Amino acid sequence: MENYYQPEIECASREQIQAWQDERLVKQVKHVYEHVPYYRKKMEEKGVVPEDIRSTADLHKLPFLTKDDLRQAYPYGLLATPLEDVVRIQSTSGTTGRRVVAFYTQHDIDLWDECCARAIMAAGGTKKDVVHVCYGYGLFTGGPGLNGGSHKVGSMTLPMSSGNTERQIQFMCDLGSTILCCTPSYAAYLAESINERGLRDKIKLKAGIFGAEAWTEEMRRDIEKSLGIKAYDIYGLTEISGPGVSFECSEQRGMHINEDHFIAEIIDPVTGEVLPEGEKGELVFTSITKEAFPLLRYRTRDICVLSREKCSCGRTHVRMSKPMGRSDDMMIIKGVNVFPSQIETVLLNKGYPANYQIIVNRVNNSDTLEVQVEMTPEMFSDSVTKIAAQERELVDALKAMLGIYARVRLVEPKTIARSEGKAVRVIDKRNLY
Repeated sequence: MENYYQPEIECASREQIQAWQDERLVKQVKHVYEHVPYYRKKMEEKGVVPEDIRSTADLHKLPFLTKDDLRQAYPYGLLATPLEDVVRIQSTSGTTGRRVVAFYTQHDIDLWDECCARAIMAAGGTKKDVVHVCYGYGLFTGGPGLNGGSHKVGSMTLPMSSGNTERQIQFMCDLGSTILCCTPSYAAYLAESINERGLRDKIKLKAGIFGAEAWTEEMRRDIEKSLGIKAYDIYGLTEISGPGVSFECSEQRGMHINEDHFIAEIIDPVTGEVLPEGEKGELVFTSITKEAFPLLRYRTRDICVLSREKCSCGRTHVRMSKPMGRSDDMMIIKGVNVFPSQIETVLLNKGYPANYQIIVNRVNNSDTLEVQVEMTPEMFSDSVTKIAAQERELVDALKAMLGIYARVRLVEPKTIARSEGKAVRVIDKRNLY
């Protein structure tokens, strides 16, 4: 097989996609009701039985699931198949509470590989490519997901995992990596390291598939320029399967959702009301083909917009915007909603590198916001007076964006810890009290 692209699925008519979703949703609701007592109880509390769900038009009748439900049902409370049919688990980091464990049958793994293969193909990947995967492996879904997708495409796969940047760059040069898969923050660090070593001309990268953390359009342009590639976004959650739930095509105007496997909704994060296409709200997913861990109406907490406008790539599946923040990681500072992405946009627009940290504190019952920003070597050589002026300029720019005062500290190059996984951008010391 020359490549994996399946136009009959990804370019199907709206009517065909709707028919797939209607049929699979009805089957999935019956499967969950019969095999997951936890969710059956939630349905019964809402007065819903499987016979009430005849198509996607009835989806709103089903109760939501949240991460709290997953923690309460840990470990096996949402498992929908016999344990002997499970071939793998993946898990979240558990940094904000009890871990979430997701289960997979072989069928689930095959479908996940298929979704990630589509993402690689959309970034121009073929069996002739060398796919360099430096997402983490193990329980984290990033490495296993892109690894399986690369195998499905037939590309040579480098299962590098995260860390050991010297080895990453050596293999990238020696083996001719053409597609890089990692977090955007690690891509920025690799770019910095490659250019410091004068090896830019030695690498053959043409594309990058980056996800697992929030990143801005400004950061995309910075990575593309420093690595000489086209940078593609990919989206997923451990709870739903992992990366490959949606992905960007060459048009880069949103990520196509694999609608033959997932139904997407946008809701008001406060009321739970389903919002019309084009309105901004919280993203909700329903898995309609998963066997072991099929979540119905799972609230992702990601804020975005859905669009069915025609895409020049030919794919007909609905597109989701890059998440504009999260309803649960939004910071409320002095009564103002603040998203880290707003701060990053200001910094990158002003020409600062994507190495910064946001520190929130509470002093005398009043919130304080400090943004530490790493200088480039050229900036660091400036006079103290000029650096102070640059700090004042950033203070003004952040106030214009956020509507509140933020203290700015320009710090020496390489003093903010680099990340080989997800970057730690926010330190909220208010939580320590």
